[in-house]
Amino acid sequence: MYILFDIGKTKTRVAGSLDLESFLEPKIFDTPKGYEETIHLVASTAKEISGESAIESVAGGIGCPVEKKTHSLIGGMNFPAWDGKPFQEDLSKAMKTTVFLENDSALVGLGEATHGAGKGSDIVAYITVSTGVGGARIIKNTIDANAYGFEPGWQVLSLAEGQKYASDILSGKSLEESTGRKPYEVIDPAFWNDKARKLAYVLNNVIVMWSPDVVVVGGSMMKEIGISLPLTENYLKDILKIFPVIPPIKKAELHSIGGIWGAMEFLKTKNTKTA
Repeated sequence: MYILFDIGKTKTRVAGSLDLESFLEPKIFDTPKGYEETIHLVASTAKEISGESAIESVAGGIGCPVEKKTHSLIGGMNFPAWDGKPFQEDLSKAMKTTVFLENDSALVGLGEATHGAGKGSDIVAYITVSTGVGGARIIKNTIDANAYGFEPGWQVLSLAEGQKYASDILSGKSLEESTGRKPYEVIDPAFWNDKARKLAYVLNNVIVMWSPDVVVVGGSMMKEIGISLPLTENYLKDILKIFPVIPPIKKAELHSIGGIWGAMEFLKTKNTKTA
């Protein structure tokens, strides 16, 4: 049995796979507030899923940057109190098996590149607009090389009213802080029109820096009440000038389990390298 997990700011998903070609129905929980509590949740759920079967290895994503050499966490916006924590090592000790850790958005991007909207493209740019703004570049079904991960949500979008990052302007967290409402409670078309325009600037920056074959956009802010992807693409046509054509802009297809698909592909690669 192999265990796959996805730890986001709000939800944690854990699933089992027998063959790294498919997985069982994921178990979904509210993400605990505490570090040790989260490790216990993943480890105990994995034991419940595996039953009497031995756990061969584990892979998953977490909603913050991961330092590549030490595999320790860089707390970021979602888990600031976890900064420097050796999550991979601690989870490995708790589960008594090998654990591989990546950023959650990178694994969702890998899932979309291999099983979702980016399937068949060599260079996939994945952007998620959710609690925060994240994403990654996937090259030939592999997360591109990096030192600290990819953090497109930390690109500067505005200096007019003080330095503001993409996450400050587009994320669900920033929306709730500025309006006091949940995204689905905001029904003003002008509000979402402005968000689509600003997302177009993010996609412009991603495209000119990453030069992808396709851009896949997902996340909870891209729902029916939320940011319109077609409207975003229309704005992008007026912004992106340097390239002769705009790459296809596609909506993510794997929804809430993209990270589990990505974790499965990630673990498959790791097992091949260590075989």
